[in-house]
Amino acid sequence: MSESNESERLVAQNLSGLALERLEKAIMEGELGPGERLSESGLARRFGISRGPLREAIGQLEGRKLVTRVSNQGARVVSLSNEDLLDLLQVRESLEGMACRLASQNMNEADLARLEDMLTAHEKADAMRTGRGYFQGPGDGDFHQVILAACGNRRLTGMLGHELYSLLRLYRHRLSMRPGRPAEALEEHKRIVAALRARDPDAAEAAMRAHLRRSRSAVEDWMTDEELHQ
Repeated sequence: MSESNESERLVAQNLSGLALERLEKAIMEGELGPGERLSESGLARRFGISRGPLREAIGQLEGRKLVTRVSNQGARVVSLSNEDLLDLLQVRESLEGMACRLASQNMNEADLARLEDMLTAHEKADAMRTGRGYFQGPGDGDFHQVILAACGNRRLTGMLGHELYSLLRLYRHRLSMRPGRPAEALEEHKRIVAALRARDPDAAEAAMRAHLRRSRSAVEDWMTDEELHQ
């Protein structure tokens, strides 16, 4: 491959990666809401990126179940029914409770220190201190992802870490801003870390399940509010 062709290939890869990053961020932070149509031309103008890389990014997100194709309507951000969302949260409680149990036996000191440092940073974040919300980064910047990565079970990691986490993050940003919930969630995270540090599988699983049940309750409250305001 010539130097010119190699340079063009790298530019194309960089543009595709940039398009994916910006599109995923817009979806996860609610700028593009569930069910919203994804116009390639509109997104190209918005992000300042040509339609080719955007089309590739939309395809990648379709593969991760964040985007769906609707007949005669094109690509849209996936939208879950209330029933689907609650079903996912039930599955998550069971699977992530098990992941936390396993992590309590497999996490090393560096993993635990990382979680503690993360919670210290979360507590000091402006959004948390002002009660605006509890916002976390993707991947290894996410409390739950760090625990999942340390569970040592690749099948469990695959089941939770791909489709399920991606779908739940569509709603997580919005729900993390419910009044009072950010501070509650932070304290629940601290109890989970305490159980992990104690190397207590039963307590770790119980703490994670309790946290996720409270999260599900917050979702149910949100659904009730949405129905009242329709």
